[in-house]
This record gives sequence, structure tokens and C-alpha cells, in this order.
Amino acid sequence: MKTVIGVFFGGRSTEHEISVISANQAINAFNPDRYEIIPIYMSKDGRWYTGRELLTLSAYRNIPALLAKCREVYMRPVYGDFNLYAAKKPLFGSDVVARLDLAMPVLHGTNVEDGRFEGVLETIGIPYAGCNTLASANGMDKITMKMILRADGIPVVDYVWMTDRQWLTERDTIIARVESELGYPVIVKPADLGSSIGIGAAHDRAALIERIDQAARFSRRIIVEHMVTALREINCSVLGDADEYETSVLEEPIKADEILSYGDKYMAGGMHAAQKRIPAELPDDLAAECRRLAGETFRVLGCHGVSRVDLIIDDDTRRVYVNEINTIPGSLSYYLWEAGGLTFEALMDRLVKLALKRRRAEEQKTLTFDANIFAMGGGVKGGIKK
Repeated sequence: MKTVIGVFFGGRSTEHEISVISANQAINAFNPDRYEIIPIYMSKDGRWYTGRELLTLSAYRNIPALLAKCREVYMRPVYGDFNLYAAKKPLFGSDVVARLDLAMPVLHGTNVEDGRFEGVLETIGIPYAGCNTLASANGMDKITMKMILRADGIPVVDYVWMTDRQWLTERDTIIARVESELGYPVIVKPADLGSSIGIGAAHDRAALIERIDQAARFSRRIIVEHMVTALREINCSVLGDADEYETSVLEEPIKADEILSYGDKYMAGGMHAAQKRIPAELPDDLAAECRRLAGETFRVLGCHGVSRVDLIIDDDTRRVYVNEINTIPGSLSYYLWEAGGLTFEALMDRLVKLALKRRRAEEQKTLTFDANIFAMGGGVKGGIKK
């Protein structure tokens, strides 16, 4: 019997289109003799749809026409109910479209990769691939992530962070902090976006103000980081769980400007098609340090499944810093694993096995405490007595 897997993609995110591409790649990598794949597209207004038409990338050029051919669906937030239901119940027969055995989120960006959707899956109780709610949330927010990594001794560049409201009310104080603690140049980022959206470099005060204003359009939390000028960017994928994982070969993206842009990453057809050197040309000691820090980042954040850790090498000092982690990386970083001998199909098998392994481990934990305070005759503090 085939394992029925719901692949979720799209969503209310600025990285919506990238998710569609990544999911299409993942779906095509599954062995059809072993798995039955149910594509579940999450529209930009938050509705879910399924249908074989979703597997044709060219159909997304006209999304209203595409969705007219698909069926709107939903899942109930009831623990143990793994059914996918039709939004419009038929006059006759069941409204169950499919029963899923496992969920695989291939979602990028705010609202979907940040733990919110993972929380829905945990409420339902369905096994799913990838990081849990906590790891997803911590990995998505660049401020929280850097706080956790720095507390565990993992090197990150110096930074200053703020909320959009603080920027409106404490602008002069924030500018003074940036100039005294970091100096120029700096990089300004929305704290919870990926794909280089809203990111820009600032070499003076005027540019700093402009860049923070831009970042505040996308996020309520903004981070300003010291900019390493003698920069080499290195990416490393990690596969497994926080207790047992392995690292991939390293890649060095080739950027057109001082920051790797959205266009550098995706306009050529996805992360797998972006210009890069695989494997990265590094001395053995630096390569080993990059892999070590990637694995430690994955472990400290409690990650699961496949992630990609982006690192920075300062060529002047030969120091390595962790820049960020992508808990659901573009193209699921399959090209890094293929470069090391693990096929995309085998990667998908591993993700399914890891999801089921986690579910078995969770089922062994005690989730209830055998005591009923109401049956003991005691009152409840703050309760109403009659």
C-alpha cells in the first residue's frame, strides 16, 4: 500500500512563488511506486486547493483559471483526523477527498515557514516532515536566532535590532547605536523574511534611514548587522535531527552585487539553478569549520528534516560566522545532497522516515497526568463557589 503524502505549498508569503517551484521539484522526486502525492496549494488569500492541474508550473501564469479547475479543501483542527475535506460538500457521497498519512510542508517565508503552519499540523497530530513549531519560529526570526546562537557560543556578526514602532519613535537613538556599536557599512534586513527580500546595504546615514524604512515595509522587527567587506558566502545543508545529523558538501553562491539578491537566487529558475561553485573552493580547515558550525546551528535550534545554513567567511581574519538558517530551504537543497551522492528521490525517502521516526518518539512521551482535581472535592483558585 502506498503512503499518502500531502505536499503543502504556496501560502500568504512574499516567497509564495518560490514555494510553488520548490514543491513542484519535490513532488517530481517522489517514487510513484511507493507514494501517492496529494498536492495542496495554499493561495495568497489563505484558501487551500488540490488537483492534478497544480503540478503544471506554466498553469500558475493564470492562477484564477488554474484554481477554477481545482477543488477547494481544508483539514479540521481535530486531533487524529487526517482527512482532507471538500470545502463544498457534494449532494451525495462523502466530503472526504483523501486521507493523508503524512504532511510535507514545502513553504517559504513569513506566515508559513515560521511555525504557524507547523502548529496547525501538531494540533491535528499528523506526522510531518521538517522542523517543529519552536525550531521553525526561532529559525525564521533572525533576531531570536542570533540571540540563541550567541548564547551557545556560535559566532554571529554584531547587530542592533528594533521594532518598526521603535524606529518611528526612537529614530535618533537607534541611529546613534548603529553608528557607535557597528559603524558603516551595515546590512539592514527584515527579521522574519527570506529570499533576500527587503535587504539592503548602507554605507552612510542617509542610506541607513532609507534601508530601515524599506525593511519596515515588510516586517515589524528589523535587524541591522555589521557588514563584512572581505566577504565569502558559504552554504551548507544539514539532514537529520538534533541528535543525529549529517552535513552536505559546501556551495559558494556567486552574487552580482555586494549582497546576494532575490534575482541572483531565483530569476534563473530556482536555487538549484542559481550561479554557484559546488563544492566551494576552501582550505580543508575552513571547510571543516563551516560544516561544524552548520551542524551546531541545526542542533542548538532543535531542527529536523533538511535545512540550509548560510555562513559568512571574513577573508581578512579567516573567521566564520553563521548568517542564518533556512528551515525549509529553496529546492530543499537537493542539489547539495546530489553533489555528495544522495539522489533527490533518496532525500525524499529520508525526510519521510525522519517524520515517522519523530512521531514514534513523541508517542512514547507521557502527555497526561492521572489526577482529576474536580473529583478530589477541592476548589479551584479563583473559581465561583455556590
